[in-house]
This record gives sequence, structure tokens and C-alpha cells, in this order.
Amino acid sequence: MASSAADQLDFRQSPEILSRIVDVTATGMFTVDRKGRFVAWNRAAEQITGYRQEEVVGHPCTLLEGPNCTGFGRLADLLDQPPARGGICDQQCKILTKDGHEVYLHGNVCVLQDDSGETIGAVGTFLDVTGVIRANEKIQHLAAHTQRPEAFSRMIGESEEMTEVFRRLRLAADSDVTVLLTGESGTGKELAAHAIHALSARKDKPFLAINCSAIPETLLESELFGHVAGSFTGATRDKPGVFVAAEGGTLFLDEIAEVSPAIQVKLLRVLQEREVRRVGDARPTKIDVRLITATNQNLKEFVQSGKIREDFYYRIHVFEIALPPLRDRAADLPALTHHFIRELSQQYGKSVDGITRDALDAILAHPWPGNIRELRNAIEHAMVTVSGDRIELFDLPLEIRGSRSRTAAHGAAKSLSPAQAEERDRILAALEEAGGNRTRAAKLLGTSRVTLWKKMSLYGLQDSPRKPS
Repeated sequence: MASSAADQLDFRQSPEILSRIVDVTATGMFTVDRKGRFVAWNRAAEQITGYRQEEVVGHPCTLLEGPNCTGFGRLADLLDQPPARGGICDQQCKILTKDGHEVYLHGNVCVLQDDSGETIGAVGTFLDVTGVIRANEKIQHLAAHTQRPEAFSRMIGESEEMTEVFRRLRLAADSDVTVLLTGESGTGKELAAHAIHALSARKDKPFLAINCSAIPETLLESELFGHVAGSFTGATRDKPGVFVAAEGGTLFLDEIAEVSPAIQVKLLRVLQEREVRRVGDARPTKIDVRLITATNQNLKEFVQSGKIREDFYYRIHVFEIALPPLRDRAADLPALTHHFIRELSQQYGKSVDGITRDALDAILAHPWPGNIRELRNAIEHAMVTVSGDRIELFDLPLEIRGSRSRTAAHGAAKSLSPAQAEERDRILAALEEAGGNRTRAAKLLGTSRVTLWKKMSLYGLQDSPRKPS
């Protein structure tokens, strides 16, 4: 029997029926108030993210602000300055679920306004499109594998900074120009030199690398240019030197700022004349070698101080490629982290395949003074201590966990009384002593796990309320 208009109106206005409809849909749905705090969170949202309604309601919408967020991450801005049409559509972001898995969300957000036009909140919907994204990634990977050189396989990054680095590496590889790689220690300068060689016409010839700071000056000349037997004490036989050994290929001289002015003069002659003269040999030897140098120093300052000859500086500073520090390419941190997890879990024979949200937040909060080398060491440290299939916060080195704790607790600490601040410090100390195990930490503090869990939430020592471990 056809329902009447009144019946239809009752159906649409029934909060109980609407609530059931919202909960049976496969689309994640949520609402937030004017301050961006969750008000509602349906069952599909729980299933997609792993977070229950009671774990998110009342908390800021940080859960949907993933590392690669392009839509939900602007929710606060959207509430402050709503667009004319009231919402944003077809937005995508990548988040970590409660158990540490990456999921891709696709959704829409609409601002809610009262009769006077004042913003009162927003309603949003999202779908889990991870399967579609992963399938597309595989297709793109197969297509890009023929486009992206194998030489870049160990250089991870899709940030604007690294895109520019890759562009300049390709340009350098297309010519025989002398390249100077600059950047802090640990930014991957030797990998960049390898990439230039591998992409160049010299790729089938030798690639040799020398760290100029690791060889005493008395031996560096012989190492670079070679010597003849009897030219000095201990020279019992002829030695060709790395320039001759790299014939037709590429020679990479790292820490070039550490070579003496005397060696600079000899290198300058090699670059100008394309020939080397072995120690103790009056006859020069013609060479065909591409030179790449690298430094973590400011060579202009070295020129001004007289440590680097000006003519030598301009000879090696023909085409500079600056490798950015890791803190300036934070967008690459998640990809680098997962790359090292895959690499090291295979090396250590472990089945680790991910990282929890709070551990990744700690990595994102750390300034990384040691750059990529420090990040790899941190993941290797975690690989030794991890007991499950995902790296957790307390698997990371102390200095990186500290970055996370300082960031998470900063806002809460501002409003704490002296007694509360002291209690928070005791909790942090107990967690450190217990290696992150909350059960052990609760015993050390003489309290229950539930009480500890509540205190951690109060003092901002975790992302969001969770079950006590």
C-alpha cells in the first residue's frame, strides 16, 4: 500500500530512523561543531578508521588530517572562511587507522549555517578507496618504471624539493659538466653522484668514490694520481691512482673542502689539461674521467678565508645541485619511513609492515639534524626492539620519542597547575622506565591502568583516548 505524504514526513523527521539509516550505510559520516570538534561519528567511520565513536566525539578533527591530506586537513580553515557554495567536494587524504595501517579516504565536507548565516559546524562523508588507489599505484608504478630511472630507486621522495633535485640530476647526466653536490651530512650526496653516473653515457664504465677527509694528505696525492715505484718510502711498486682507474667513467670526490691548496693545484691541472702525473713520474697520462665533487661546507666562505683557491672553486662549481635537508622535505618522511621499514624488515628477517600513528607523529615532529642517515638509524633501532608487526612509539630512539612528547604535551602543559605538571612528569618518567608498557608504568606509579590511561589523555600524552594496554 502506498504510504501517505504524512507518513513520509514522519519517516524523514524521525531521529531514531535517521540514526539507523546513517549507521547501516557503508559511507563514513561525521559532524563537527563550530570549533572543529567531532559531534557524531557513524558505524562505517568506526569500521574504516578503527576508532570508536566514544574515542573521537569531543576531540578535534585531527584524525582526518593525514600526512598527505588535501581536503579534511583544511577543515578549520573551511569553518573560519566557508566557500560560497558551503563545502568542498571530491577531496582525498591518506591517514593511519588505529592499528597503524594506511588507508586512503575520498569524501566531501559541507559547512552548516544557521538562519542568520553564522557557521555552526560541518557535516562530512568519506569512503575507503584504498583498494582503488593501490591498484592505480601498481599500474602507475609499472608505467613509471620505464620512465623513472632505476638510478633513482634508492632516492625516495615526491616533494617539490626532491622533484627539482631529480630534474637537475637528469640535466647533469645528459652532459659531461663538472658537478658540485652540496648539502648537509646525511642528505644522500653519494647516492646522487651514483644516479648521475648511472644515467649518463658513462654508465658502463667505472664509478669510483673517494672521501677526501678520510685519507691523510701525505697519501691523498698518491691515491688520486698514482705513483711510480721508489718515488717515496714504501712505494715498492707502481700504482695507477683513481683517476686512471676510473678511465672512461666517473670519479666522485666527497668532502672536497678538506683537500689542501697543494692538492687543489694538481686537481685544477687535471680538470684543465685532462691529464694526470703520477708521483715520481715526469710523463703525464691523458685521462677521460667525469668529475663529481661534494661538500657539506660553505665553499664561498672557504674561498674568502683562503682555504679554497678561487680558481679551483670556479672550476668545480660549474653545475651545483643542492640536496635539501630532511627537515625541509617533511612531506617525504612517511614514504622514507615505510621504505626503510620494508628494507630493514627484510634484512632482519622480521614481518614488520607498518608503523603506528603516534610513532609516525614522533617522526614528523623530529627536526632530523642527521638527515636521512639518522632516519634510517632510527628505523633500524626500532627494528631491534619491535615485537609486533608495526613499529610503535617506544620502539623509536629516546631523542625521537622526546620530540613527540614535547609536541603533544606543549599545549596541555601551558594550562597545568604545578601539581599537575609534576604528575605529568612522573607519568612520562614511568613510561620511559617501563619502555612504553602502560601496565608496568601503572604498577610503578601505584595506580590502575584505567587511571593511567585517563591521566595520559588529560595531559596530552597520546593522540586520542584509547584502551589501556
